[in-house]
Amino acid sequence: MQNDWVVIFTTSKQYEAEMIHGMLLENEIESVIVNKKDSLYLFGECELLVNRESILLAKTLIQNLDL
Repeated sequence: MQNDWVVIFTTSKQYEAEMIHGMLLENEIESVIVNKKDSLYLFGECELLVNRESILLAKTLIQNLDL
């Protein structure tokens, strides 16, 4: 699995990652959120990963969002 998934979006705001994750699922693109935020101090990033074969479509959809 590790070689098939690629980080396509990184944010410090978990709600942005969740919103994009939902949008990708609506477009039948499987995605995973990896939360790397520290639970005590709340610093860090959330990474959104997609399968290699979905990179181009996922990036296009994300670019069309108005964040």
